[in-house]
Amino acid sequence: MTHSPLSDWPLAERARIHGVLTDIDDTLTTDGVITPDALAALHALRAAGLPVFAITGRPAGWSEPFALAWPVNAIVAENGAVALWRGADGALQKDWLQDETTRSANFARLQAVAQQVLAELPHARLSQDSPGRETDIAIDHSEFAHLHEADIQRVVALMREGGLNATVSSIHINGWIGEHHKLEGARWIVRQRLGRTLDAEIDHWVYVGDSTNDALMFGHFPHSVGVANIARFWDQLAQRPRYVTSGERGAGFAEVAQAVLAARPAGARA
Repeated sequence: MTHSPLSDWPLAERARIHGVLTDIDDTLTTDGVITPDALAALHALRAAGLPVFAITGRPAGWSEPFALAWPVNAIVAENGAVALWRGADGALQKDWLQDETTRSANFARLQAVAQQVLAELPHARLSQDSPGRETDIAIDHSEFAHLHEADIQRVVALMREGGLNATVSSIHINGWIGEHHKLEGARWIVRQRLGRTLDAEIDHWVYVGDSTNDALMFGHFPHSVGVANIARFWDQLAQRPRYVTSGERGAGFAEVAQAVLAARPAGARA
């Protein structure tokens, strides 16, 4: 694996960063939970006035408690389809990229494709967080069940043959209907929550991720970082991050936050 270490990220470029976009599983979390160093990094970014948006393939239901508990501006779940955030009154707020009629029509089709996948691969399993999913389906390949690479590719093929978009995260194979993806979700949430246009200020954002479903983001953002455990997917990445941390998972995310904050002038706000 050939890559540039995070320490190569120029100070002048880091100093321009005024917002962070990040994956969750195996980027922000470690073994399914957020570690103290990653949580402290989120708090430090918030204290410095930098917005943080987490963008994940996880379902809306799974994301709800974290949208309330973590110091993030919002979580965009289901690969760009659902946004959740803590309102000014402390209550959970929620919005969808697709209208209710579209979501309802898509749901039945998604379930049909899921059943087809399970019929062809009887050893495959729906992700355990499937009950919280509103706009996609997910097959577990590394969280509580294990699929070999050939099976993973067959699931992707079956989803696409069924008319779904499909992507592989560090733990799941996700399928959904619609033109959205992590990048569109990032554009949507920055517009929705900040009233700004992400692509107009893209040089001021950094994206942090760990797997193949982050490839689009790695390729789009001039400042992109993979946490060290991205080594597992390095040869499969169509587009790779510019830099890689020395630490894995949450420790790697904390490195990125520190690199950004260390470059900011004293007292600077985003």
